[in-house]
Amino acid sequence: MTVPLKGRHWVAIILAAFLAVALTVVWRQGAALQLARDLQALHKTRSTLDVQKSTALSEISRAQSRAVLVPLAEHKLGLRLPQDSEITILKDLRQD
Repeated sequence: MTVPLKGRHWVAIILAAFLAVALTVVWRQGAALQLARDLQALHKTRSTLDVQKSTALSEISRAQSRAVLVPLAEHKLGLRLPQDSEITILKDLRQD
């Protein structure tokens, strides 16, 4: 035996459905805001890492320069730059 729903029951069902939809929308917006914050933090981290990468690359480039390598080779390895008379230029005899 089913009891027919009266008008106030329908109003309560409609209000409950509206409340459920509204809570779902609020939850999704909150999740979206959290994702936006996470994305912004990742962008900041990436920017910091890009700066560190650029700094490291410039340090590597400086360390590979003759101004750094020649004194190190002279001091640590006992090497020296050759005199002009000690340099022999070889020609490429291959015919392409």
